[in-house]
Amino acid sequence: MHDDTWDAALHRLQRQAQAHVLISVVGAEGSTPREPGAKMVVTADACHDTLGGGRFEYQAIARAREMLAAAARGECVATPCLEAFPLGGRSGQCCGGHVSVLFERFAGASMHVALFGAGHVARALVPLLAPLPWHVHWFDSRPDAFDAVEPSPRVDCRPLDAEAPAEDIDALPAGSHALVMTHDHDQDRRLVEALLGRPDIASLGLIGSRSKWASFRRRLREAGIDDSALARVRCPIGIPGADGKRPYEIALAVAAELLTFANAAPHATHRGVTPPQWRDVTGRRATY
Repeated sequence: MHDDTWDAALHRLQRQAQAHVLISVVGAEGSTPREPGAKMVVTADACHDTLGGGRFEYQAIARAREMLAAAARGECVATPCLEAFPLGGRSGQCCGGHVSVLFERFAGASMHVALFGAGHVARALVPLLAPLPWHVHWFDSRPDAFDAVEPSPRVDCRPLDAEAPAEDIDALPAGSHALVMTHDHDQDRRLVEALLGRPDIASLGLIGSRSKWASFRRRLREAGIDDSALARVRCPIGIPGADGKRPYEIALAVAAELLTFANAAPHATHRGVTPPQWRDVTGRRATY
């Protein structure tokens, strides 16, 4: 349990694009640990504020973490959702009241972007991405690459071992969108080869011309990469028809392309609390 109040934690976690669940007591009957309006915030490894403690709170925390884990696996998780906690029957608490709880899952980062290289295009691209609810994992092998970069809560600047990038790539979240644009073509090729070893990378873009990709494709094929894997690579990157050569023009085209991928993300089959859920928890018919 952390010392943050739920509202302070909510503000911080949303700025950092970290996944979390806001749990709210929306109804109480009989003797209950807290009144309606009590809230707490739960992440995968921390809790902020309290619903009153006891087995009921532990069950609510466990339910919130189930939602976070399912979303991290790429499953569609309906949110918000209502659940009933009869304290005697479900939670084994002697006070014997009844609590209705609303769970609201916040994805934190709705998309993860792995950006390799901190050259002119990347430096133009990151400020375009930073205000979005995305998390940018930004890598560069040069020790001074990020010296002049302004810190941002949703941009994580990391050193890259250019000779052995597998550890950094293995740590990327499933479903990340990778962009390779380092200062060195050999490094680009090694990164593309390593990223193709992650079939759960959602997309893989390589900066450069069609002739650059033709050269890379030949060498990657010689290294044993099959054509179905190579077909996952986009080169050039950016939306079709945006042919500008200035770094900012390329960055705009790439940002627009990433937005098309974000809009294609799967959604839950329904949104919010369903009428049957409402009836099950409250015993009342929902009015919409």
